[in-house]
Amino acid sequence: MLWSLIKIILFVAAVALLALGAGYLLESEGGVQVTVMGSEYTFGPLQSVLAVVALVVTVWVLLKLLSLLIATLRFLNGDETALSRYFDRNRERKGFDALSEGLMALASGEGRLAMTKAAKAERYLNKPELTNLLTAQAAELAGDRRKAEETYKKLVTNDATRFVGVRGILKQKLADGDTETALKLAERAFAIKPKHEETQDVLLRLQAQKEDWSGARQTLSAKLKHGSLPRDVHKRRDAVLALSEAKDIIDGGSTIEMQEKAIEANKLSPDLIPAAVMAAQSYIEKGKPRLATRLLKKAWETSPHPDLAAAFAAIEPDETPPQRIKRFIALTRTNMNDPETRMLLAELHIANEDFPEARRALGDLVETDPTARSVTLMAAIERGEGAADTIVRGWLARAVTVSRGPQWICDNCQHIHAEWAPICENCESFDTLAWKRPPASEVAMPGGVQMLPLIVGTIEDDTEVAADETPTEDSIEDAELLPSEEDTEVKEPEKQV
Repeated sequence: MLWSLIKIILFVAAVALLALGAGYLLESEGGVQVTVMGSEYTFGPLQSVLAVVALVVTVWVLLKLLSLLIATLRFLNGDETALSRYFDRNRERKGFDALSEGLMALASGEGRLAMTKAAKAERYLNKPELTNLLTAQAAELAGDRRKAEETYKKLVTNDATRFVGVRGILKQKLADGDTETALKLAERAFAIKPKHEETQDVLLRLQAQKEDWSGARQTLSAKLKHGSLPRDVHKRRDAVLALSEAKDIIDGGSTIEMQEKAIEANKLSPDLIPAAVMAAQSYIEKGKPRLATRLLKKAWETSPHPDLAAAFAAIEPDETPPQRIKRFIALTRTNMNDPETRMLLAELHIANEDFPEARRALGDLVETDPTARSVTLMAAIERGEGAADTIVRGWLARAVTVSRGPQWICDNCQHIHAEWAPICENCESFDTLAWKRPPASEVAMPGGVQMLPLIVGTIEDDTEVAADETPTEDSIEDAELLPSEEDTEVKEPEKQV
């Protein structure tokens, strides 16, 4: 409403100004004299203004007529005109309609229809950078791999679509299992677009599979540089690659380089157990046991592990069991309630033949958290304390049925590994192995195994055995009917253990 009022006011003001100007011109004296071919023409002030306006309009009309004449001449000469542009716009409209229909067909899973629409769009648009990509993806969806590969190769020839073409061929080679060619294509795609996260991941995985640890570390650094990897994850994975590189150097026999790489891996990720073990071994070889001790103690505080205990024992391989118990106090005084610490202490006391102390160290672990290792240690303690063979065999039979305890397990596929590796041997994932307990389904045993303690002997206290009455003649006769200790059926579970 306000704007309409303003427009009316402006219009009235403009009319008033024109009227005022016209009145002023009418009242003015003088004018303009124009001489044409000896004839003089005199114009008053108002007539002069009108003549100027008429002259401007005439010039504008003449220019338009001239441009129309030029357009007509160009049309006769075959150049582009409004008529040709009309037909071009009509073709573009049909082409883009076909392209959109092809994209919808591709999203709907109709590969053949998408290929047909892509061909139609190509005829109308003549823009291969648009239609070739649709054709390639539609051909893959329809199962025509040859057509898809040919189209991807066409995309490679264009600078604007080269990355898309290389990436398409890369996926095909990965699907075919041709990792050699795939690695070269991944390197080329990474060179074209180093910030592309998927290409970084594919290249890193292929380099790790080919054990190109140096190249993998460069790719990992690029991921950190371009912001596709957190800094803490980068440090961990760089430590894994440095450790893998050190292992390769060991195989090559270059000890000094191995030591440097192992120590570097441990510095990058102190909680990486294999790196701590290898770095400790490097310090031991350099004659630096104190550094090895400090390193292993720090790793044990983070995560107690049997390999760390073995490396700690290797610092003084010739010490006696009492000396070893005394030296291991530096390690076992941290995480004292951890099952690994308790089992380690039990092993040390068993080696020292101090079986009551070993039992105290083991505590109630066999009841609260039984594993094959803790139950086997209990069998050794019972044997050392002179328990009956049936009791020892009962513990060993139980070791078959309980959990195997923590192992190296892939977080991606839950595959169990005998030892740590940078790549899962089952799903080929990188840096997915963790020291943890396997799922229950991985360690479930056949139902008949639960009968083993009844077959080979029961787990009972020595006090109960000693409290038994003197056998009668009837009990002796019954005992003679039972299998002897040398019976093969009794020995069979021991062989399994």
